[in-house]
Amino acid sequence: MGGDENNGKHWSANESIQKFMKEKNLPDNHALQAYFNNRILKILTRHGKKMIGWDEILHPQMPTNIVIHSWRGKDAMVKAAQEGYQSILSNGYYIDLIQPADFHYLNDPLPFDTPLSLSEQILILGGEATMWSELVTDENIDSRIWPRTAAIAERFWSSREINDVEKMYERLGRISIQLEELGLTHNKNYEMMLRRLANYNDINPLKTLVDLLEPVKGYKRHSQGVKYTSYSPYTRVVDAARPDAGEAREFRKMVDQLIVTGDKDIERVIKDKLKTWYDNHNKLVQLINKSPVLKEIEPLSEHLKEISVIGLNTIESLNRNQKVEPDKMVEYLKTIEMAKNPYGQLELMIVSAIEKLVLKMNQMK
Repeated sequence: MGGDENNGKHWSANESIQKFMKEKNLPDNHALQAYFNNRILKILTRHGKKMIGWDEILHPQMPTNIVIHSWRGKDAMVKAAQEGYQSILSNGYYIDLIQPADFHYLNDPLPFDTPLSLSEQILILGGEATMWSELVTDENIDSRIWPRTAAIAERFWSSREINDVEKMYERLGRISIQLEELGLTHNKNYEMMLRRLANYNDINPLKTLVDLLEPVKGYKRHSQGVKYTSYSPYTRVVDAARPDAGEAREFRKMVDQLIVTGDKDIERVIKDKLKTWYDNHNKLVQLINKSPVLKEIEPLSEHLKEISVIGLNTIESLNRNQKVEPDKMVEYLKTIEMAKNPYGQLELMIVSAIEKLVLKMNQMK
């Protein structure tokens, strides 16, 4: 059943309902909801069903043979278990909110610091990934579900001690390919959608950029200038871009390794990528002229070009063990901050890595 997000506004304004509440000695709307939930429970029990409802159904009037489905946070799950109710956790597993796989993977229903006793922990049945569908179509729904949900599944069936993110991503890459072999379209439809966006021209300049982009996270997409309806086409770049940009994640990882080790082989790979991204902007502009629908992501390409230059200059300064002038540092940091801004409801996912390089240079004596 549902049971969530009932504010009781219309109940409070209804004279007959208020009279009913007085007759039944129900002190508030939550108690009224529990009254009707108990009636529903009797019907479900008669048919051999078990009631599961969102965490708002938790109420002292409800018996403990129901299951609480927690969406508002672990506090509701913990409270339910402490009061003797079984629970399922969905908070932290809303895959429609476009968080990366590691965000979900590290969200253990029973972490090391859980306040629950062993007898209470047994009441936590597990979790459920939720995919709300207002921003998906049959073309991109697989990319919103897979392969991240495989990481969530591993979280559910694994002990809390298994939490190495890098190893998880290694397994996830293999699983992603195997899922494609089973007929899922999270990889295939990505390039198909890019081809259409490029007006069937060469997609390489577009793919080079979009491989580094992710849709804005949480509920931000609803508040950034586009009013979505059930008739919206969902064929923009934000609809093609994937939630966990692997190319950007690998770049961030390499920058972290370079900062710690100074490895010259890693440095060469990073510099090659930065040069490629710098050169890509002019190529993408030419493509935009052939497919104006891409115009909304041009600022992201410009920012990629600008921070690529900053990255190359910073690596050179680090190699010379030489800081840049204070005015130049201010300019770098200002450009980096600008590059964090979303365009077309998309974010550039390598900005934090360039920022780390610049801050590392600034720490030199």
